[in-house]
Amino acid sequence: MDKSGSCLCRAVSYTIKNASDTCGICHCDMCRKWSGGVYIGYSADADQVSFTGEDNITTYTSSEWAERGFCKNCGTSLFYRVTAPGPHHGQFHFGFGTLDDPSGVKVSEEIFIDQKPDSYSFAGKTKKMTAAEVFAAFAPPD
Repeated sequence: MDKSGSCLCRAVSYTIKNASDTCGICHCDMCRKWSGGVYIGYSADADQVSFTGEDNITTYTSSEWAERGFCKNCGTSLFYRVTAPGPHHGQFHFGFGTLDDPSGVKVSEEIFIDQKPDSYSFAGKTKKMTAAEVFAAFAPPD
């Protein structure tokens, strides 16, 4: 299945080939601040993604191992991308709200569960990882 999405002003659009049917939720302080709420990310390998209007994307290096992309026209938070070397290098995590048709996508995991505010929770059973578990699994080697 292919999925497509775009920013609010449609200056940037993307297509994901062989798209997944799952997404993940990040409760970390940085993702909540960046997205204005809980961040629901829809992952895709770099070689499966194509953009239209890529010159309208601005990136912000948010950590030693990732950057965040947004539309420089309307400010839509488009993606989080892993920049660190390793097996996840180049992987995108698109904002779920940017998908044109999010139907058929289920939540599979929640990360930084130990930073989740008490004010919300999600139904259903998901894999849950603490900040320490996320850093152990995904952070670049020293």
